[in-house]
This record gives sequence, C-alpha cells and structure tokens, in this order.
Amino acid sequence: MCRDASLECGACKCLLTIEPMTQLDLHRVFDLQYQASRAQVDVPLLVRRERLLRMQKLLDEHGPVLAAAVQADFGMRSPRLTEMVELFVLRNLLKHTLRHLARWSGRQRVRTPLMLMPGRGWIERQPLGVVGVISPWNYPVQLALGPAITALAAGNRVMLKPSELTPHTSAQLAALVGQFFAPEEFAVIEGDVSIATQFSGLHFDHLLFTGSTAVGRRVAQAAAAHLTPTTLELGGKSPCIISTDCDLKEAALKIAHGKLVNAGQTCIAPDYVLLPRGQEAEFAEAFRTAARRLFPRFAGNPDYAAILTKRHLARLRQMLRQAQGMGAHVEWMEDGGAGQESADTAWGDAVERQMAPALVFNATSQMQLMQEEIFGPILPVISYDRLDDVVSAINAGPRPLALYWFGRDEKVRDAVLSRTISGGVTVNDTLLHFAHENLPFGGVGDSGWGAYHSEQGFARLSHQKAVFVQSRWSGASMLYPPYGARFDRIMELMRRWL
Repeated sequence: MCRDASLECGACKCLLTIEPMTQLDLHRVFDLQYQASRAQVDVPLLVRRERLLRMQKLLDEHGPVLAAAVQADFGMRSPRLTEMVELFVLRNLLKHTLRHLARWSGRQRVRTPLMLMPGRGWIERQPLGVVGVISPWNYPVQLALGPAITALAAGNRVMLKPSELTPHTSAQLAALVGQFFAPEEFAVIEGDVSIATQFSGLHFDHLLFTGSTAVGRRVAQAAAAHLTPTTLELGGKSPCIISTDCDLKEAALKIAHGKLVNAGQTCIAPDYVLLPRGQEAEFAEAFRTAARRLFPRFAGNPDYAAILTKRHLARLRQMLRQAQGMGAHVEWMEDGGAGQESADTAWGDAVERQMAPALVFNATSQMQLMQEEIFGPILPVISYDRLDDVVSAINAGPRPLALYWFGRDEKVRDAVLSRTISGGVTVNDTLLHFAHENLPFGGVGDSGWGAYHSEQGFARLSHQKAVFVQSRWSGASMLYPPYGARFDRIMELMRRWL
C-alpha cells in the first residue's frame, strides 16, 4: 500500500493519501447534503436521469482504472473478473433503471373503495433525503455503487463509506465520484472503523449496510438512536440441495462456479452442500473435474482471486484444522492443499493467499465451518437420507440469504421452497437470482432485511406518500355526528356493500 501523502500507486495509478477523515469533515458533508435535500424536496426526473448518466459516464470512462484498483487491493484478481461480476452488473442496473425511471417515479394509481367514491387516491414516491451506504470489501465497486445508483434514481443525496480493507478502490471511488458529482449530491467518505462507527450514527433518512450479521447488528443499533430506517444485506450459511434425480456432473460445475467465483468471497456463495447419501465419491470427482475445468491451476492464476488478507486466510485454515481435528475428512483440489505456497514468487504475497479449494466431508454442527459463514473456497458436504432431514436441518438454523436446489422433479422442488424461508433462490444454478433485474435482492431474519434491486429497491429508497383527493360531490358529511336514525340506516346500507 502507498504510505506517503499524495503518492501515486503504480498498481492502479490512483492517488492515496494518509490524511484521515475527521469527525468534523464527516458532519460537514452530511450537513451539506441534509440542507440540500431539504431545500430541494422535489427532484425532477430530468435531474435524476442526468445524475445516472453521469454515473454511466464514470463507469464507461474509468472502468479499467477501477478494475486495476481492485486488483491492487486483492493482489490477484483479474480485471476481467471484475468486469464480469462488478462493472457489467452496474451497467445493466443503470440501463434497467434509466429505462423504467419515468414509470417508477410517477404517481402510482390505486383503486378507490366504493365507500370513498367519487374521491380518488394515489401514491407519490418522493426522495427520502440523505441515504447512507456502507459497502463491503469483497465486491468493492458493485456493492458500493449499486445501492448508490438506486438511491440517486429515487432522488436522494448519497454518502458512501467504502471498506477500509480495499484502500486503492476506496481512494479511486472517492476521486472519481468527486470528479463527476458535487459533494451535496454524492460523496465518498474514506476512513477506518472509527469513521464507519461515526458514519452509522449520523441522522440519515435511510442507511443501507452490506456486510456481516455481527456488524449489521451494531449498525442497526446505531441507526435506531435516530429511528433511521435501514436496509441490511448480510450473510449466512446458504445451502445447496442436490436432489436424487439431478445430473451430478452438471450440478457440480455450476456449484463450483458459484463457490469459486472470487474464491468464495461472495455473500450468496453456496456455503454447504446437502447430498444424497452414497453419492459422496461421485460428487467429489465431479467437483474436482469442474474446478479444474474452470481453473486449470490455482496458484498464479489471475482468474482465481486471492483471499483478501493473511488474516482472512489464517481464519480459513484454522477452520479446516479444527474440522480435521474433530474427525472431518478434507479433500483438496491441489495435492496437500498447499500448492499455492510453492508457486512462482514473482507474484509475491498474493499467490500465497490463493487458497486451493477444499471439500469437507463428515462435518458436524459443532465445527466452526458449520457455525459461521465460510467466505472462502471451502465447501462442506453433508450427506442426507430423506428430504425431510434436509428441510429440518435448514430450518434449525438462521434463515439463509440464498438457497440453491438442483433436480428435475418440480413437486419436490416446490415442496422444498414452500417449507423453507430464504432471502432468494436459484434453481438448477447458483447466484443468478441476484443478477435478475426484475427480482428484489435481500435477506430475511439474520441474513438481513429490505431489498434494493429492481422497482422494489427504488420503492424502498423512496417515501411512499399516500394522497387522497376528496370530491366536491362527497357524501362523507352524512356520517358526521350527531348520530341518530339516519346514521344507522346509512351504516346498515354500507355494511351490505362490504
């Protein structure tokens, strides 16, 4: 990492500074946005569209620079991977939002009940004001700018606090956002955990957080002091169910892709597999073949991301050591599971953090890897005998952010979906419900609440103001006191209409 103030980083050509963000700076930016949001309550459609077009220009002109910054933070993560899982997703979100912005922003007509006719009603979607976004390190561009795009579309001002664990990307976001947006429109706040703590305690009109469940609880508590509504996109142990009638080779390829994209550092990655008993060896071979097809090698392969830090890597290895010590069987996708440590040192520290994938059999609920979200290329495989056992196992734990089901029998599929609750579901693949532009994305229970994709996300970051316009021909005055026989007759007539 660059250490000198205003030193150009050779990896991504960004300017990193060591000037810390102060509490005064944080409140100055918030006050600027707060006053602007109150001075211009109604944000015209033309202004919203122009802000989105500026965001589009930012991505079109500086996407490669952002990808290079992500590469610098991870040490090993192909710009092509960033283009696919971050920049492409954002471009698609922008295109979809611009296409539907006029309809989403307009009055939402509603039917008027008979007893209130000939009055009429509608819903006005207004900007909330200032929306705070706290984004994580694993997809540091997409999960920062995605919520911001929806918030800007809804007419809000946005303050973004990106992760301090991806300093190159955060610095580049701050520089580019400052270039394309005025601070009263959209501002990026850099800083460490102390700044993030102060940030979450600001009197936002809405606060959106993406990260771990543990930190999400603290963010919700800080926001509650001001009754700030929150959207929490958290994690959890997302199960992947393999039915007895599925094509195991095809399923293994899709599971391997969903698990190993970004080396498992994905909130909706399959966290563990539920497999019909007796298919363990076949699945292990199919998964190994699939992993090798996707990544002919792991160490030194830029398409296979490094674990972000040595601390994160140490946690993953500790989980495996504990599982082995408690009787689990670990199958590495490389001999001994340590091939990355002997790779070409020209890649430096990043190669050492390219952890080879591992399957874990005989895992139990007492093991750390079955109690915590793994967030790495480790995949426990749990054998089951009956579908009821699968449903019971899932429902015994916190509700997951995602659930995956592989099989052909639609009745069995529907039985699983109706008997379990998860944030979202992809059938016969992984991850793709996140990419569907007309589906909301969000968690439930410990995996979060609220959604920020699609029209539901736009509505979440808008105030849904109810408006009723009374007609001059209204007969409502006939129900005013004093009450008497006429009132009784009218009420009896209305009860018959209901």
